[in-house]
Amino acid sequence: MARRTKQEAQETRARLLDAAEQLFHERGVSRTSLQDIAQAAGVTRGAVYWHFEDKVQLFNAMMERATMPLEEDFEASVSPGPDRPLDDLRLRLMNVMHCAAFNARTRRAFEIANTRVEFVGEMATVRERKVAAHREWTGHNREAFERAKALGQLPAEVDSQQAAIGLMALVGGLLHHWMLDPEAFDLIEVGQARLEHYLSSLTVAVPNRFAPLTAAERGALGRQPVCSANRTEDDRSDDGDDH
Repeated sequence: MARRTKQEAQETRARLLDAAEQLFHERGVSRTSLQDIAQAAGVTRGAVYWHFEDKVQLFNAMMERATMPLEEDFEASVSPGPDRPLDDLRLRLMNVMHCAAFNARTRRAFEIANTRVEFVGEMATVRERKVAAHREWTGHNREAFERAKALGQLPAEVDSQQAAIGLMALVGGLLHHWMLDPEAFDLIEVGQARLEHYLSSLTVAVPNRFAPLTAAERGALGRQPVCSANRTEDDRSDDGDDH
């Protein structure tokens, strides 16, 4: 009987996560209440609180269910090995893009996290979770670049932290652009090409073709009409401090 009760609880939790995922995607997080989720799942609001303290905890559980398999289900046998960190990094990031393109749950979770949640009020703490996840991914990328440098696969002068940030911006930007307009380009084809180009560019030391910004060029930054029209009094006061 206890086993049956535990199974029922797991099924109820899954229904709640399914309902939250569907409603968050359709309505947005701020416009979805726990009562809405309970009703869609066919349970009482009390059942929601039995499984989750609040909407934030429910949201986080929904995201973890969709995104954790990105790493956990990536079989170790697929990895090229510790002596090929750049190849391993390419495959893992290609896996992320493939899941976004072909796994409905992963795609919905990405869309919810990027276009259907406001990091205000009770959801403000979710921003902290997102920042932590970004830093963790950036750290994994940086470690991969450090291993590649130690193995002589990247020039010693490559700044691993900057390279990791650039890689996050590239993949994150591709995913965000594609989610907004999936018809604009093939995520897998374009994603693989841009990812491989970026990683390959790091392997060859390329001289900076640009001269340092002149004083006049630096002074012109932010002076265009579109920028100056929105400058605040504080911005203008800061200008005076420079003279």
